[in-house]
Amino acid sequence: MTDIPLAVAWLVTIVLIEAAIIDGRQLRVPNWLTFHFAAAGLAYAVWSGGRESLIWSLEGAGVGLLTLLPLYAIGGMGAGDVKLMAGLGAWMGPAVTLGAFVATAVTGGVISLVMIVRSGEAARHWATFQMLGREILVIRDPSTLAMRAAERKPTMMLLPYAIPIAIGSISYFTWLGLLS
Repeated sequence: MTDIPLAVAWLVTIVLIEAAIIDGRQLRVPNWLTFHFAAAGLAYAVWSGGRESLIWSLEGAGVGLLTLLPLYAIGGMGAGDVKLMAGLGAWMGPAVTLGAFVATAVTGGVISLVMIVRSGEAARHWATFQMLGREILVIRDPSTLAMRAAERKPTMMLLPYAIPIAIGSISYFTWLGLLS
């Protein structure tokens, strides 16, 4: 499945916007949204193209899952964000999902920098960034890293990551011409 129908691109866009709004308000992306999003993407693939389309959809879900899973494993983001990317992949396939991930990472980086500058505590955030980098390189145990991240969470400035996922992905879809 290489051509993504306009209606599918818009459906994914609407779900991403809904997830961003919920995450912005609640700091979580609920399972009722991500589970149905991914399951519907797989079901649509079977309905619209059979076995070949299902494989394409599963590959996309896998790409979406694998792009954010390492950050989740060390406590850097919530499971809802990971499942949201997997759902995006189930609908959009592996190539578009990988491009959307890159756009999402750039968007997340820009938003993070703006948040840091606006906080007026750039030096503190830089020191924290260096400490996190050292921890990842030295500890290398995802469960220990996740535990440390959970301990720090109350004092950290948090970015509801469904927001960069939505902005980056929708921008990428627009750049590809999928929304027109």
